[in-house]
Amino acid sequence: MNADPWSVYDLIRRQVREGIAVDQLVLGLTWTYCLAEGGIGFAQSPGVASRLLEFPGTMAGREAAAVAGWLTSWDPFEATIGLAAANAVINGPANSLMAQAQQLTGPAPANLAVFEYFRPRLVGRKVVVIGRYPGLDAVLDGLDVSVIERQPGPGDLPDPSAELLIPQADWVFLTATSLINKTFPRLSELARNAVTVLMGPSTPWLDGLSDFGVDFLAGVIPVNAAIAARIAGEGGGTRLFGEGVCYAVADIGAQTVAALKDRIADIAMRRTAMRRDMDAWYEQGNRKRFPRHAELEDLTAQLAQLDTAYKRQWDARNRAQS
Repeated sequence: MNADPWSVYDLIRRQVREGIAVDQLVLGLTWTYCLAEGGIGFAQSPGVASRLLEFPGTMAGREAAAVAGWLTSWDPFEATIGLAAANAVINGPANSLMAQAQQLTGPAPANLAVFEYFRPRLVGRKVVVIGRYPGLDAVLDGLDVSVIERQPGPGDLPDPSAELLIPQADWVFLTATSLINKTFPRLSELARNAVTVLMGPSTPWLDGLSDFGVDFLAGVIPVNAAIAARIAGEGGGTRLFGEGVCYAVADIGAQTVAALKDRIADIAMRRTAMRRDMDAWYEQGNRKRFPRHAELEDLTAQLAQLDTAYKRQWDARNRAQS
């Protein structure tokens, strides 16, 4: 996990090549989209109105890399546009991760395909979903699911509950809108021992997000970019899915699993050596507590935590699906 909370934004901005101009920027009712160099990038719109925006009418022709820099702004409109511009370049036709992602189809509504896809792996697990998705309850009915929402509705929990619920979760579904509102660094840190899915049309297709504890990306792939742009521009919400875009999933957590195995092996070796030292201490006739007892207990606790995290990751990839 990267300790610098701004480094995820540096990662995103570094992927936006210079010399690419914004062709079109539309701030839609639900989705904002940007067109640049043959790619279309989405970001969830702020959900509020403003009559005082200064940039309307000036976006086409601007350098996409410069606009992507707006992602770090605390202004919700600028941050939204910044992510849309970044995604237009990152999620373009040349993105190999996006091209190799598994497109999702199934009986559930297209906007809920991610939850339907992962549902068999969620049985008997504690699941936290960041962000309310229309129709979610029907797809995850019968599972242990908590929904955390910035503007909670019936059955939702408010933001502060994340501090208590996420560290205990087996799975966390994290909306990519968290990149816009700057909650991503803290939420991903809280979810470091869970299986974490970063999802939504705002998701950048970047395998480097695994450095921030993301195990699966569940972003969108254009089915028809022109139709998707039209739907978003005409105020579409869930209507975006289907004719416009479809969900797809990519497993980017291989290095996380490998790192967990290495850490488990290292701590287990240190713990074994320390237990030998403790045995030798008492064999020498010492009656006082082993001087490094607290350190040994800490290693034991770390090992238990890592074992749990590794089991979650193994189950996420090997548990039978039906």
